[in-house]
Amino acid sequence: MSQISSNGLKTDSKRLFKDQFAKYGVMTGGVLVLCALLLIFFYLLYVVKPVFNAAHIEPRSSVSTMANKYVAVGIEEQTEIAFGLTDKGMVDFYNVKGSGTGKLITSVDANIDDNIIAFSSSAPHQGQYAYLNEHGEITVIKPSFRVAFPNDVRTLTPVITYPFGEQPTPALDLPAGEARNILSRGEKTNFAFATDENAIGIVYKTANDDVIFSRLESEEDMFTDELSWTSYQSDLNFVTGTIQQLLISPDASRLFVVTDKHIYVANSRDAEDVQLLYTVDVGRNAATITTAKLLAGANSLMVGYSDGYIGQWFETNSADGRAFIQSRHFQMAVDTEDKAVVAIYPEFYRRTFTAVTKSGEANIFHTTSEAELWQGQLVDQAILDFEFSPRSNAIVIYSAKGLSVFKIENEHPEVSWSGLWQEVWYEGYPEADYIWQSSSASDDFESKFSLVPISFGTLKAAMYAMMFAVPIGLAAAVYTAYFMAPSVRKIVKPTVEIMEALPTVILGFLAGLWLAPVIEEHLPGVVLLLILLPLSVFITAFIWHNLPTKVRNKVPAGWDSIILLPIVVIVGWTSFALSPLVELWLFDGNTRLFITNDLGITFDQRNSLIVGIAMGFAVIPTIFSIAEDAVFSVPKTLSSGSLALGATQWQTLVKVVLLTASPGIFSAVMMGLGRAVGETMIVLMATGNTPIMDWSIFEGMRTLSANIAVEMPESEVGSSHYRILFLAAFVLFIFTFFFNTIAEFVRQRLREKYSSL
Repeated sequence: MSQISSNGLKTDSKRLFKDQFAKYGVMTGGVLVLCALLLIFFYLLYVVKPVFNAAHIEPRSSVSTMANKYVAVGIEEQTEIAFGLTDKGMVDFYNVKGSGTGKLITSVDANIDDNIIAFSSSAPHQGQYAYLNEHGEITVIKPSFRVAFPNDVRTLTPVITYPFGEQPTPALDLPAGEARNILSRGEKTNFAFATDENAIGIVYKTANDDVIFSRLESEEDMFTDELSWTSYQSDLNFVTGTIQQLLISPDASRLFVVTDKHIYVANSRDAEDVQLLYTVDVGRNAATITTAKLLAGANSLMVGYSDGYIGQWFETNSADGRAFIQSRHFQMAVDTEDKAVVAIYPEFYRRTFTAVTKSGEANIFHTTSEAELWQGQLVDQAILDFEFSPRSNAIVIYSAKGLSVFKIENEHPEVSWSGLWQEVWYEGYPEADYIWQSSSASDDFESKFSLVPISFGTLKAAMYAMMFAVPIGLAAAVYTAYFMAPSVRKIVKPTVEIMEALPTVILGFLAGLWLAPVIEEHLPGVVLLLILLPLSVFITAFIWHNLPTKVRNKVPAGWDSIILLPIVVIVGWTSFALSPLVELWLFDGNTRLFITNDLGITFDQRNSLIVGIAMGFAVIPTIFSIAEDAVFSVPKTLSSGSLALGATQWQTLVKVVLLTASPGIFSAVMMGLGRAVGETMIVLMATGNTPIMDWSIFEGMRTLSANIAVEMPESEVGSSHYRILFLAAFVLFIFTFFFNTIAEFVRQRLREKYSSL
């Protein structure tokens, strides 16, 4: 049975059906490919978008009727129970979630001596509070929550624990009765403490404005389990001026004394000989210092002023040695005239902090991203105390109106466009820099998420691979398609194309474990090979060209390249055989030592040279196959016509064949570049995966794809690290999309320009 087709001819109906099926099948496949690309694009955006969401705070619950007045408040990890501590050692626990919100759950008496003269809290993540009595004795308590599951229902039971026992510990070596004059009741600024596993560090100011550091070390009696304490004490007589704040690092190794004009930083590891490390002038004209606080990790000191200015200070290396410097500053953005920073409250583990004014205005900042995350009025009265929850998803505020609990959505404060793509000054670094270091063994680690080093590494790896692959691939393609005998081409072309089937993991394995040590051991031989091989090829060609015609005619046309095979083998063997002699003659027997010591160049065994060779070897088949097909597809009539008009083979190749094949050749190069940019396993195994920015061929790099492969398994789902890895995948997607788009645009222009040939 036949039908009339669109061109008016009779065609078999089955063939028409097959044609239509093929037409729409190909169309459907193309549309599905585009849909898949769009789905990948938008899914990456969907995962990445939350890292750029602004912080959001909303009221959740409150406690207006309170049993006591408090000197400190807090909230447990699940944000179900808030607590307040009185200046007499009473701890009240309130339900702030679910039914019964605002109800007093229980009041626990810590059984501390009534004659309390001072109170202080530890670093937030330690969750400890200390009371000093008039006898100079200290009691450390910690509100805790026991979890039980009666009848499969989770319940929290508030309790008070004593990390160093219930009995007060003698802390201050002072004459009888003088301890009462150290501080006024409830004062926080002139007494600070920190605890270690078996030690307590205390820094305090006496009535005579003397600053003293005391360290208490305990030893447990093996028979009675009682603790015996030994006290070590030092007078910080280098401190002068009106003291504004006393601070101590969580491990009690650093002391920070903030006066009206200066910061004194001291090393307190030796409690009997505290050494002054730095004295820094922090005065700012008419503005006065109002408060100071250590951030998580105790590496940064935040200093607040009466004009709303907040400076960040930390210890780092400088040209003159170690120094305590100001790295950045923030400014309170409040609507009231009184911008004085009355208190700074840090998060448990991240570099986020809240600065508040006397009127209750608050600003939330993050130091690493240098971002103001939120600004507004949390309560309409002065904030007496403020605390983040351990997971930083809630805050509890104590004011004259009571306790207020707020829900806070601020999952990714460390991420900003400037932090991802600009230099950032991290704690302890001498200057701002591009750094990728996503994780550490410490909970208070300052994550470093600059995408610049790994983007740079991607381009660096691709560049060295293309420097190796493009000349070899294109030269081999042109020679195979234009000069080589057909019988030889039938062997060479499939052989090179089979190379593309080699798993890249095998190439990376061989490059990292075999090639890298070989090149390190015979580096002079590699340099000799790069010099002698081209030279030997030219010399061989010159000799061959001057041989008698009878001798040259004995080799069939197109088989000339076979003569070079033994030359390449001999030159390669000779170069590596001469390597030890050259190394001994020029580099005193150790090339690597010469490079590192004399030239001052870092040498990594797995470096860019290894990556360039291994990844270039993987890219060569792609470039060769596409370019060879493009050159071979040039109509023979064009080359024959050129030769007939008197042009030489070389002129025909340059003026006719290469111009006609240029769209395909350019596509081959860009396809190879796309392959190099997206390569994972070779750069993962053949380089040290160090995210550094250096064009040196003797140093490694870390690429976007390798970074994703290495770190995705260890990242927490939904974390900043996890989403930034998806952002790295998005950047890689944009890279390849950009290169492919440019390739297609140039290819079309070249095709239009030379299609008339």
